[in-house]
Amino acid sequence: MNYRHAYHAGNFGDVLKHVALSLCLAHMRRKETPFRVIDTHAGSGLYRLDRSEAEKTGEWRAGIARIYGPDADPLPDGVSDVLAPYFGTLGALNAAARLAVYPGSPIIAQYALRQGDALVANELHPDDCTALKAALGNDRKCRVTSIDAYTALKASLPPKERRAIVLIDPPFEEAGELVRMTDALRDALGRFETGIYLLWYPIKDEKPITRFCRKISEVVAERGLDPVLRVELLLRPLRNPLLLNGAGLLIVNAPYLLKEQLETILPMLAKRMGDGQKGWHRIDQFASTKQSDSLVTTPTERGHKRSKHD
Repeated sequence: MNYRHAYHAGNFGDVLKHVALSLCLAHMRRKETPFRVIDTHAGSGLYRLDRSEAEKTGEWRAGIARIYGPDADPLPDGVSDVLAPYFGTLGALNAAARLAVYPGSPIIAQYALRQGDALVANELHPDDCTALKAALGNDRKCRVTSIDAYTALKASLPPKERRAIVLIDPPFEEAGELVRMTDALRDALGRFETGIYLLWYPIKDEKPITRFCRKISEVVAERGLDPVLRVELLLRPLRNPLLLNGAGLLIVNAPYLLKEQLETILPMLAKRMGDGQKGWHRIDQFASTKQSDSLVTTPTERGHKRSKHD
């Protein structure tokens, strides 16, 4: 309950998460049938980058400001089309390509909703919940709840629309969060197997993350689903487990072409947001086998060796 995302809004982890979410939303919009978005840890919705919280850490300057806004360098060929859904929301909130307001995941979802679509945004922190309600306004397509995140997830499944994106994005304030996420996914797939599930995680030490990926892949395999898509953006080699070295997403039932779209932009994100020239990324279909547990990486800096221990 002490975590406040206003200090971290727009950082590299947000960029990774929100690009993937925006692409999943664009995929859902290709069919006329309604869909629902379920956001278990929604935050306050909108974040001012010119206020004390964001200015205190400045994390957004090494994140979103590297690819969007007046100070960002031009994007490489082929990247703009992939980022268009994400940048569309940013442009709607910031006049003349300025960068003063950053949207959280519920606002990104709200901008993608059509008549008949729905959003359930859950936020336990009372102040952030109040701010979230104000940010979403009187939009009847959006409902805000303020209960335990995993209880909210159970209560929301299966969705009546039978099509849904579920974002599970905890603040990782307490030990055991990766275990809770695994248990929550197992229960969720038992209630609603066909949804697109995005599970976000910070990367400090490689070993617990490898165990988490393996456990999630086992849960997915139990249901006979395709292997989970693992997407990671690393700021530096994984040598110091005390640092936030990167962030990742596990995506269950990933949309067609999502892997290809993310492969287009990840090298650019790693190069621009990495620590010096040490940023790198990896993206694969993670299955729980001895071969996949070796964690093949895709480095972006010259001379970086591929190693499961790097």
